[in-house]
Amino acid sequence: MNETSQTVRIEEINPVKKKLSFEIPWEDTKKVLDDVYRKISKTAKVRGFRPGKIPRPVLEKFYKDHAEEEAITQLFNQHFWDALKEHAIDPVSRPEIDQHGIEPEKAFAFSATVEIEPVFDPEGYVGLEIDREEVEVTDADMEAKLKELQEMYSTMEEISDDSEVDSGKYVVIDFQGAVESQSLKELKADDYLLEIGSQTFITGFEDQLLGMKKGETREVAVKFPDDYHHKDVAGKDAIFTVTLKNIKEKQIPEINEEFVKNFEQYDTLEELREDLRKDIGAQKQEQADGNKSMALMEKLIEKNPIMAPEALVERQILSMMADTKWRMSMQGIDADKAAKILPQYHDLYKSDATRIVQTLLLMKRIGEKENISVSDEELNEHIRELAEKRNQSYESFLASLAKDDMMENIRAELANKKVMNFIEEKATISMVKKESPATQEVN
Repeated sequence: MNETSQTVRIEEINPVKKKLSFEIPWEDTKKVLDDVYRKISKTAKVRGFRPGKIPRPVLEKFYKDHAEEEAITQLFNQHFWDALKEHAIDPVSRPEIDQHGIEPEKAFAFSATVEIEPVFDPEGYVGLEIDREEVEVTDADMEAKLKELQEMYSTMEEISDDSEVDSGKYVVIDFQGAVESQSLKELKADDYLLEIGSQTFITGFEDQLLGMKKGETREVAVKFPDDYHHKDVAGKDAIFTVTLKNIKEKQIPEINEEFVKNFEQYDTLEELREDLRKDIGAQKQEQADGNKSMALMEKLIEKNPIMAPEALVERQILSMMADTKWRMSMQGIDADKAAKILPQYHDLYKSDATRIVQTLLLMKRIGEKENISVSDEELNEHIRELAEKRNQSYESFLASLAKDDMMENIRAELANKKVMNFIEEKATISMVKKESPATQEVN
């Protein structure tokens, strides 16, 4: 599909990409170029000539590249933005510009390729049929949660000096590793706590500690895997000198009335169990709600298989990577290490990022079609709620949002929620009971 006007030809490369091709007559190009040279002449410094009195051939000798670059910029700005407005094109990406410079007596030609949001009429969002998982807190859920608490409140107790290392015990060791008879600092640690049988060390390391006693030193021979993360030692043989400083055993408390004394808010074991049941139920409810929303979106995308602009997908990937970087920092991962790891996530996130962009575009179009919007009153009320949660005044929080240009983002989030609620209200949702692992194995 092509559209033409006096100076621009618009080509649709795909549903989300347009190419605008311009051809500016030499007369118009020359006017802009002459004007640029007149301005340069006023400030140019060329030995033997006064500013404003420098002949054009001399200016061209010294300032040709600069003048033509400035003229091209002006020509682009004059024609490109007007063309976007004239043809109601709202780009979501920076233009990819292709031009081959200005040639005397010839029209100046250039093209600019931009991405846009896909134009479509959303369909099939009323009456979607999905299953929603029934929320149930099982005995197995409770048992798993209680085991988590037991682990949290477990203690490490030293055991007798004459005991030997065996599987399931915890050892405190000093070790120094050497490769090709050279000790390496990255293979050294003191007071390292290791669970025997956990297989967290190189294959064979833990097995060779079996039978050791407190105070004993032993040499352990291992071979690093070929894909080991430290490339300098990958695939190589190593000798570790290991000194056993202590043997410990994990003491797991019993879940009884005595255990409840660890918590100020509970007086009885039954109160603890009831609160855990509520927490598990809330977590499962949140997960079920998330799965429901995802199922609705999957159905909606199936009915509206729109193309996602690459620029928007890339922005979403960068947002996801920024979130991952923040989570890494919260986990105490070094910034340099995180910077090396993060690029691996780029391609991994692309599929999810594409779905998110498709979903957001669908939400936007459905909102427009159904006249679903967020009023200023609704926006301000939501901002007040957010400010309260952050223990900030409404005024200061509002000012920070305005400073960071976040107001429209928050309005869009609220609009998306309203659209999702609309879709859910119009959907047919069947409650289903999740099969237990045991049932699934039988089937």
